[in-house]
Amino acid sequence: MWQAVVRIKNGVAHAVAKRPGVVGWVTLAVFALNLLLPPAILTVVREPLNYFTFNPWLPGLPAYLVSSAIPLAKKLDFLPGLALFWFSADSPFGGTDWGFAVTVADLFRYVTLSVLFGVYFALVLYCRDLAPNAGLGVRIGRGGGISGAFASVLGVSTGGCTVMGCGAPMLPVVGLAFVGLSSGTLALLAALSRVATVVVLLAVIVGVLWFGWIAGGLGAGLPPKAKDGSPLPTEEAAA
Repeated sequence: MWQAVVRIKNGVAHAVAKRPGVVGWVTLAVFALNLLLPPAILTVVREPLNYFTFNPWLPGLPAYLVSSAIPLAKKLDFLPGLALFWFSADSPFGGTDWGFAVTVADLFRYVTLSVLFGVYFALVLYCRDLAPNAGLGVRIGRGGGISGAFASVLGVSTGGCTVMGCGAPMLPVVGLAFVGLSSGTLALLAALSRVATVVVLLAVIVGVLWFGWIAGGLGAGLPPKAKDGSPLPTEEAAA
């Protein structure tokens, strides 16, 4: 077990060291998509974005966290749902048409998913470079990674959103885009959003572990193997 952990760790380290630009750019791109695409979608399908602000209470957060008068359990319960900043659009009929808030938990999820995707793509490219004829698994891995990156955004794994008078304060962006749906349908979309987030996160973690294992073997000079355990042909052998 420990050897497997060391092999995966070495594989990830080698891939990140060889492809730091891929890690950085993919991480930044996925983070930007998670953060900016939901307000962009709502601007197109609802009302144009016309307001952005950071939570004006944030300067008081350090004092809240170090206060001995507030129980630790209450702080831990409060912090994940704290809105850091939000986007919104005014309704032509008065009030707010839509809002998109990013909480501490949302930001943590965005950063975690973004970094995982960055490492994932670095591993895929690293394995492709070292074993071009290891082939099918790497090609599927890269295609699956691209699909997963978009699924994490367009699969509506977004944070808290509100609509004036909708009666359902926590909605995925698709629910906001079609807020005329019934409350039951909106609740289902919100549940599916949470499930999609977990599925995408687990899939990327499994992908990182799998390609980290492959990369750890390739970095140590071990030939890639097929599903039946036989070595895959290298370019030299194929020639």
